[in-house]
Amino acid sequence: MHDFAIIWDWVAFAVRWLHVITAIAWIGSSFYFVALDLGLRKVPHLPAGAFGEEWQVHGGGFYHIQKYLVAPENMPDHLIWFKWESYTTWLSGAALLMIVYWVGAELYLIDPEKADLAVWQAILISALSLSVGWLVYDRLCKSGLAEKPTFLMILLFLLLVCMSYGYNQIFTGRASLLHLGAFTATIMTANVFFIIMPNQRIVVADLKAGRTPDPKYGKIAKLRSTHNNYLTLPVVFLMLSNHYPLAFATDYSWLIASLVFLMGVTIRHFFNTMHARKGAPAWTWAVTAILFIIIAWLSTAPLFTDYEEAEARPLTSYEQAYADSEHFGEAYDIVMGRCSMCHSREPVWEGIRWAPKGVLLDTEQEIARHAKQIYLQAGVSHAMPPANITELPDTDRVKLVEWFKSVDFSVQQRLASN
Repeated sequence: MHDFAIIWDWVAFAVRWLHVITAIAWIGSSFYFVALDLGLRKVPHLPAGAFGEEWQVHGGGFYHIQKYLVAPENMPDHLIWFKWESYTTWLSGAALLMIVYWVGAELYLIDPEKADLAVWQAILISALSLSVGWLVYDRLCKSGLAEKPTFLMILLFLLLVCMSYGYNQIFTGRASLLHLGAFTATIMTANVFFIIMPNQRIVVADLKAGRTPDPKYGKIAKLRSTHNNYLTLPVVFLMLSNHYPLAFATDYSWLIASLVFLMGVTIRHFFNTMHARKGAPAWTWAVTAILFIIIAWLSTAPLFTDYEEAEARPLTSYEQAYADSEHFGEAYDIVMGRCSMCHSREPVWEGIRWAPKGVLLDTEQEIARHAKQIYLQAGVSHAMPPANITELPDTDRVKLVEWFKSVDFSVQQRLASN
């Protein structure tokens, strides 16, 4: 039954792969249509109701695209809807959140030094918090602030800053940034599901019934689509942040995440302006560079308090089972001799200043805490050490596997359910 760990890791891999693929499709179509919309030209002899057109060339062929600001006079015979890219991205992301952060709550989600939560409490906060952003944001959009789009964007930014700070007071640094990304992505997908798609269905129903569609539905959908456009790049950063301890394992990770949203605005403003053929505002890159320098400074001022607190975190009964294994001594010596020169509070390997991905393996507690990761990364696979740079022999890999398997699977399950 120890193969369950391998199977579970492949399940996580499959869901992550699905998430990445659908996210690329969603982001790609979003960027394409924003660029297309901004680049439309108003030319003579457009069909009745057409707002503009654009000629494009790709893959050896020419494309002639026309946009109707409200709707054409008659319902087209064939209509393609762009929705499943968004839905599947969110659904796969939610599944991945459950697999990594809910199932692994004691390791990845809960930080006892911040909030001593039971697993069920942490999961409940995680789940409920994702809906809060949409409810508040949707209320703001329907309050009349849609007529003041700049002010509305400022309020949205302040909401994201508050959530960034709040998550950081409860969860681990890694989980905080990931949840902020999921929080934002939930707003984006809810925009598609609850506003953009229903409004488009109303327009289609009017066309089928021979009625003239009300332009307000397109205007409302356009506002939400614009918000999604500016939120996309920060969400990508937050979803990748767990690879970078300098982003998630510092005192000011919440502020770093907040500034990333501003960087997303400046970068998107540049491309949106360029696609609208209104020039290429170089100042946006200067502002982006300044924000990035500030983020780099914040990441090391002060440095890694999470590392200082890690030793004080007690092992769960599940993790303690690995520390009590008769094979732990051998595993400890192997990890300390082959892994801890990089995975420590003060790495001694030349060129490495911080533990990769924030994973510490320089104490008995940390080695026991990461038993499954050690088993998967250095036991059944050769992912670690990279290029086997510390010359970890196969005989030692076998010993790491024996250590992990020495804790009977039924015991693992029983302890995990306590």
